[in-house]
Amino acid sequence: MTVKRHALTALLGAAIAATAVVSATPAGAESAPAKPTVVLVHGAFADASSWNGVVQRLRRDGYEVIAPANPLRRLADDAAYISALLKTVKGPVVLAGHSYGAQVATNAARGNANVKALVSVAGFLPDEGESAAALSGKFPGSTLGETLTQVPLPGGQTDLYVAQEKFRKQFAHDVPAREAALMAATQRPVTEAALNDPSGAPAWKTVPSYVLIPTGDKNIPPAAQHFMADRAHARATVEVKNASHAVLVSEPGVVADLIERAARETTR
Repeated sequence: MTVKRHALTALLGAAIAATAVVSATPAGAESAPAKPTVVLVHGAFADASSWNGVVQRLRRDGYEVIAPANPLRRLADDAAYISALLKTVKGPVVLAGHSYGAQVATNAARGNANVKALVSVAGFLPDEGESAAALSGKFPGSTLGETLTQVPLPGGQTDLYVAQEKFRKQFAHDVPAREAALMAATQRPVTEAALNDPSGAPAWKTVPSYVLIPTGDKNIPPAAQHFMADRAHARATVEVKNASHAVLVSEPGVVADLIERAARETTR
C-alpha cells in the first residue's frame, strides 16, 4: 500500500509539472497587442447616434469605441475639442470622421502621435486653407445648398439645417423612411462659419488615410471625394454603389470593415 501511494504521488507530481510546462509562456514570446481605440467623429446634420450600427460591430469585434458629440460651431474649436479628447486615450487610436467630421478629424489628429490612421467616410480631407464649402463646390453634383434652412443666432452666426421634408432625398435616400424621419427631426445644425472655415495643416499628410465613398452622395460629390482620396494617397479607397451621404447608417458593416482594416494595417 505504501509503495502504491508513493507511485501515485509521483505520477500526480509529474502531471502537474507537465501541465505547468505546457501552459507557461515560452521565453521571449509576447502577448498579442491590444486593439486600438476607435474614435468616431460625426458630421453636420447628424449626431453621434449616426454611428450606432458601426459601434455595435466594432464592439462585437473587441474594439473600444468613443463617439463624442462634435460641437459643429467653428472648425478650430471643434478640432481642439476632439484633440483634447484624443489626449486622454491611452494607446493607439484609429480616428474616423463622417462628412465635416472627417475635416475635424484631420485637424484634431495634428500633434496627437497616438493617432495611427484616419478614416474618411463620405468626408472631407482638406489641404491647408481649404474649406468644406469650397471643396463640396469644386466638382458638380452637390444639391445640399437648395435644401438648407437658416436660423440666425445672437452674435451674428447662422445655424444651418436640412429642411425635414427634403432630408431623406438629400441626405439618406437608402435609409428606411421611418428612421430617416427621426434623423431629420433630431439633426444637429452646423454653423455656416464652420463650413467656410479654412483648414489648418492636415494630418493626412503624415498619417495613413482610408476613404469610403458612397457613389450616390448628394452632399459631397463623389468626384470631390475621389480627388481628395487620390491627393491624400489613401491606402484604400472603397466605393459603396448608390449609397447615400448617410452611408454609415445604411451600410454600417462596410464602414466597420474599413475601420477594422485600417486598425489591422497600421497598429500591428
